[in-house]
Amino acid sequence: MWYAGGMEIGGRWFSSELLERIQAAVQDEPALSRGALSRRVCEWLSWRAPNGRWQELSCRKALAALEKRGALALPKSEVQYAFQGPSQKPKEPAPDLPEVEGSLADLGRVEIIPVPSRYSQLSGIWNGLMSRYHYLGSGPLCGAQMRYLARSERYGWLGGLSFSGATWRLKERDKWIGWGEAGRRAHLREVVCNSRFLILPTVQVPNLASRMLSLALGRLRTDWRARYGYEPVLVETFVDPGRFEGTSYRAANWIRLGQTAARARPHRNGKVSEGKKDIYVVALDSRWKKKLCAVPERPLGRTPAPERPGHWAEVEFGRAEVYDARLKARLFRLALDFYDKPTASIPQACDGSVARTKAAYRFLANREVNMKRLLTSHTEATIERMREHRVVLAVQDTTALNYTAHPSTEDLGPMGTTAEGPQGLWVHDTMAFTTDGTPLGLLDVQCWARDPEDVGKKHRRHEVSVAEKESVKWLKSFRAAAEAQRLCPETNVVSVGDREADLYELFAEAQAAPGGPKLLVRGERTRQRQTEPTCDSWGDPHRLLWERMQAERVAGHQELCIPRRGSRPGRKAKLSVRHAAVTLQPPRHKRHLPGVKVWAVYACEGEYGSEVKDPVEWMLLTTVETNTFAQACERLAWYARRWNIEVYHRTLKSGCRIEDRRLNTAARLEACLAIDMVVAWRIYQLNRQARETPDLPCTVLLTDDEWRALYAYVNKQRPPEDPPTIRQAVRWIASLGGFLGRKSDGEPGTTTLWRGLERLADITSAYILFQSLHPARGP
Repeated sequence: MWYAGGMEIGGRWFSSELLERIQAAVQDEPALSRGALSRRVCEWLSWRAPNGRWQELSCRKALAALEKRGALALPKSEVQYAFQGPSQKPKEPAPDLPEVEGSLADLGRVEIIPVPSRYSQLSGIWNGLMSRYHYLGSGPLCGAQMRYLARSERYGWLGGLSFSGATWRLKERDKWIGWGEAGRRAHLREVVCNSRFLILPTVQVPNLASRMLSLALGRLRTDWRARYGYEPVLVETFVDPGRFEGTSYRAANWIRLGQTAARARPHRNGKVSEGKKDIYVVALDSRWKKKLCAVPERPLGRTPAPERPGHWAEVEFGRAEVYDARLKARLFRLALDFYDKPTASIPQACDGSVARTKAAYRFLANREVNMKRLLTSHTEATIERMREHRVVLAVQDTTALNYTAHPSTEDLGPMGTTAEGPQGLWVHDTMAFTTDGTPLGLLDVQCWARDPEDVGKKHRRHEVSVAEKESVKWLKSFRAAAEAQRLCPETNVVSVGDREADLYELFAEAQAAPGGPKLLVRGERTRQRQTEPTCDSWGDPHRLLWERMQAERVAGHQELCIPRRGSRPGRKAKLSVRHAAVTLQPPRHKRHLPGVKVWAVYACEGEYGSEVKDPVEWMLLTTVETNTFAQACERLAWYARRWNIEVYHRTLKSGCRIEDRRLNTAARLEACLAIDMVVAWRIYQLNRQARETPDLPCTVLLTDDEWRALYAYVNKQRPPEDPPTIRQAVRWIASLGGFLGRKSDGEPGTTTLWRGLERLADITSAYILFQSLHPARGP
């Protein structure tokens, strides 16, 4: 897989620095052989096989692929390997053949003897038999391999078998297993191919073939593990129907899956298919399907960032595990199209092009494309941005996506209290913010449709564990923040949640991982949290949290800006602030959990008159040490940033119009949602960055064509050499969306910004076309 500044070959990342280092070694040491070079690269990459040996052959194959693609110039190869092209068949003499005709019993004991190495005497015997009597010859065999000889205690050699690397891609096999691209890449080595099977022509013994197969498969896993450090779980083979009927394999309980494609064009090694062959498989492990279809979790931070990205979409999606280069290019194009026209439908975003629209729908329907795979790349980019800040707030919240207006969409779920009510999806996302409110990106996104059978079962909530309820979303989000904290050891990550996040299990998990992220959650009064007794309440075994905090003295007063919400106008609230360290006691139905120590910050507006409708009353519970009034005020300011995720959700729904997407299945909606969520973050980031870093040049977010077109359109004159500031560019974009820029208007919001971005896309296209038709003349 290609990336800007590097390449992935054989599951290993070859960065531009590594490629330069390899090339320098070749130039500095002209006598360096490819074998010595591959050993050195293995050491640089710590590239070892499961048995602990250096992966020299895999590395040499990767180096050959890099040379073929023009990334390296390697020394001339002194040895010809199978993957480098056809090789000469060995000419070892075959031993004398026994004349055998009878039953299995007449053979006496039949042994399957492994060939220990290519230098052994048994290897010469095996090569001689195959070269003379097998229609494919003795080789070459591909990849990891085991060879066996069959011998009778009475008559001597009977034939031989070999097992080697499986076919890289095989339609019928992959479909039968249930493999996607990620599963196949992760587990292909656990499938081996019975590449040779020979019974000598002078041996005519019924049932000998199935007996040899049974004996060989009976020891294959043990022998393979001893040599390579892991066990195969499935064996495949190919039978030429023009030569054989496959009777021996069927008798040994192998399953016929179909036939190969037998493409007409030559393979990479120059060989041409000789026709379709029957595909047979047999499982070595009863749990083969579970093992082969288990896609390992991709660890964050494994793939480096693009070194020279061409645009923002490559930064955010460049590390997505989309292995087809055409799919990767389509992903970038879709992200850029959605950003240029955030409120447009998919056909509108594709400029009305039938071909581009069809390609977009095919991309979203591709089974290799899903929300998690697309967003993991963005999450890695988010974590890199987090490393630049001392404190990052990981704010999590839930929003509903209503698709009732699109009844043709499958796999949706109920959103209300009845199964027949509104249908849609639920999304619980975690956005990383700086303490100033700048969005850094998404850390976690959970999307699901409720099961209609679960509607109306709220009364059973105390009978099931939190892992079986939707509430587990808060724990999953916290664990995503914990992974980000592991990758950002110099950054303090604080997981922020509203009253729904007031789960005792969440605090218990945070306490059990002292090196993980901190918690900041608004307490829910109806939880009736109890604390440990204090010295002035010795008569009460426990004391309610609200009573305990109301009895604390006021540490000071703080003004806080309360944003507008619905019909409620924004205002400044004057709060009385109390804070204390408390130990929460587990609820009575969760006595198995320990008590948890937290700091409580109680802020109340109600003490300053009854003229305020819906006064602020916050009970914040945090695992961040809070011992002073200044620290308590800082926790209040952090929690106030939680509203930013609601602004983000409004941008996603109103700006990107995700609820207007018309797709056939929920899975396709989720793939589209992944792109829209990153686009919505990008729009929101543009708005916030103009406020936080107004003097930066606008080229940090706009291309040269975009800012020049914007300047020319707004100012009706040629653009200057130097770009304007990001603040000025954002105000110009917002003016295209209806922002007036009066003194009382403040800074533009996301609504006018996304409207302006739609117009900017068309203005830029017209500007580029005009420049191509009327290029600027020199002085």
